[in-house]
Amino acid sequence: MCPSVKVAVLKSDSEIVVDDPTAPSDESPAVTTTRKVEVVVYLLLLVLALLLGFDNWRSGAGWARDGPQSGYMPFYLCVILAGASLFGLGVAFMQRADAASTFVTRDQLRRVAQVFLPTFLFCLLTQWLGIYVASFVLVAGFMRIIGRIALWKSLLTSLLFALVMFLTFEVAFDVIMPKGPLEAAFGF
Repeated sequence: MCPSVKVAVLKSDSEIVVDDPTAPSDESPAVTTTRKVEVVVYLLLLVLALLLGFDNWRSGAGWARDGPQSGYMPFYLCVILAGASLFGLGVAFMQRADAASTFVTRDQLRRVAQVFLPTFLFCLLTQWLGIYVASFVLVAGFMRIIGRIALWKSLLTSLLFALVMFLTFEVAFDVIMPKGPLEAAFGF
């Protein structure tokens, strides 16, 4: 184990303060245990293996006169996945419940949500606003809210990023990217 190091940084206009995410936090309660997460993942994988296995068996998982049918190899991969999931479930249920370690604390889950939720919204906004406007909003939001960077720096950096991305993909490489009403207003 690496000893965790607390870094004290004086906040100024040019510094970013980041807490050490590996530092143990006794005041943050556990949200769930590793054992519970493992059981849920094994169950999801088992359901996926059964669903895909049934579909491949239905489309033909046998051996025909001219060779294997279309579902032959995927079906047996699903059998292996289902067996591995059952084995994992057995191991998880054989462990003692009190020996389960913390999977995620409330503080850690909050940090994950700070990245996951804006990224999810970015994916949704890309459908209506286009990738360039959605990227501008995402980068500006991350810089301002999470990075606590000055508003003018966040907006300028986001604008330059979106502009460079637009010039690179649309002009230089002529790649078709999702566009929104702003690009349509400029004729792209």
